[in-house]
Amino acid sequence: MLRDALQREMPTTSGQPLPPHGGSRLLAVAGERPRHVVANADLPATVGATDDWIRSRTGIETRHVAGEGESVADLATRATAKAIAAAGVDPAEVDLLLIASCSLPSPVPGIAPTVAERLGLRGGALDVNAACAGFCYALGLADSALRSGSARTAVVVGAERMTDWIDWSDRNTAILFGDGAGAAVLTACARSENGIGPAVWGSDGSGRDLIRVADFERQISMDGSAVFRWATSSVAQVARDACAQAGIEPADLAAFVPHQANQRIVDAVVRQLGLPESTVVADDVRTSGNTSSASVPLALAALADAGRIATGDPVLLVAFGAGLSWAGQVVLAP
Repeated sequence: MLRDALQREMPTTSGQPLPPHGGSRLLAVAGERPRHVVANADLPATVGATDDWIRSRTGIETRHVAGEGESVADLATRATAKAIAAAGVDPAEVDLLLIASCSLPSPVPGIAPTVAERLGLRGGALDVNAACAGFCYALGLADSALRSGSARTAVVVGAERMTDWIDWSDRNTAILFGDGAGAAVLTACARSENGIGPAVWGSDGSGRDLIRVADFERQISMDGSAVFRWATSSVAQVARDACAQAGIEPADLAAFVPHQANQRIVDAVVRQLGLPESTVVADDVRTSGNTSSASVPLALAALADAGRIATGDPVLLVAFGAGLSWAGQVVLAP
């Protein structure tokens, strides 16, 4: 049903059908989580919040915190290697690597060329920064490259080490964030096999100060209440638009994978969409916290690994965050 709808949405050139690479689809998705797990009760006393308080306001129980040998590039490399292996793709066949991250230790150079070199990839390699929406933005960019014929195989990664940017005495942020990486492999395909819907994305720079790292500082700050109000009043419409672009209704979804920012935000959006009980809703935030651009691929990989989604299931991905920026698309599960 979704594939038929996506085929109808695809344009033609000069009245003729697009060539065989007129579509793209997911081959595999994989996640990499740091070894060290920190429960709410194990957070520094400077956080000033109990386990019950954190759970009731965020739904978070634990998060993974990266240590030695787990840089953003390390996490991205391992997630990418897992996804490529799961897809059964020769690394030499990867034409494009996009890595979304907002927690790199320095702005130059980016980490995508480093990760590519480690894995023997020789295609294009680019970093993308759209904060928590980064993976969905990068997925849309990779999809466009595959459809146009610029690439035949691409890997999209979300990788973060957010805990490097936390003030452990700031309760607004210290309870929320975790580290990790998730990667997805895409391949160009005929329009008849298309499995990625059009990206719906947008931004509102008037909210740029709600989530930010100030100049010359290494601490993220956030107006949690304002972000919560914005997300709970805006994200559902982004989700509806993504479904409409894919030619389906929210009720047709097998699964919903929103950015894992806060369980209360997820619950509010689910209610607004009126999703049936049969729709699986990602709940990775409980054990991973907010991993920014890594959250959507990590949550998608967790659903696949647990057998909660099957190949070909229509899944809605939606992410939102600093900028303010947002993006989403409907995909068929790998």
